[in-house]
Amino acid sequence: MNKDMDDRTLRIVFLGDSFTQGVGDPEYRGWVGRVMADCWAGFAVGPDEVTAFNLGVRRNTSADVLARFRDETAARVLPGADNRLVLSVGSNDAVEEDGRPRVAPEECLANVAALLDGARERGLAPLVVGPPPVAGAGAPHLERLLALADGIAGTCAGRGVPFIDVTRELAADRVWTAEALAGDGAHPGAAGYRRLADLVLRGGFRDWLTVHHSIAGMGLT
Repeated sequence: MNKDMDDRTLRIVFLGDSFTQGVGDPEYRGWVGRVMADCWAGFAVGPDEVTAFNLGVRRNTSADVLARFRDETAARVLPGADNRLVLSVGSNDAVEEDGRPRVAPEECLANVAALLDGARERGLAPLVVGPPPVAGAGAPHLERLLALADGIAGTCAGRGVPFIDVTRELAADRVWTAEALAGDGAHPGAAGYRRLADLVLRGGFRDWLTVHHSIAGMGLT
């Protein structure tokens, strides 16, 4: 690969939990697959120019994601390319076990800050998608998650990192809730992930992509 092609190459690492992975989607696309398909539809972008890595792991908290961040991103960053990171954590942190959240809110925010700082140190331009709600976990979980989402948004704002808030709208979304409750209580089906993908797209995902000149060169303007 020559230098000109390096400059046009886009690599996006999606790092998170089972919602990032798309667990529960019978089409096996989740929100990540839908966002990527919608972004590139209609553009003459070769498959060798855009690579998306879905690194969602079921039950992962922000602490789990931070623990694997270095090794998993190092294997996927291409020097000279436009390397990006999309992070989405917090839903599992707010789950209560033994009478307390799996990860304390202040620890979660510290983990998010470390992930964002680490991303920039490694040349990955970050964007954060808020934590989706767990419909079957009840009102206490949602209350904790909304407060956590606000904290994550503040952490992003302090670092100039784009944040897409999805928690509130999904909590009020009948399709998301109905599909989750019809399944395992947490993960929606295809229609629910379509709702989440639409929120991500409307929240500025395409604008974030066009910040780098190489994306404009692909026609994504």
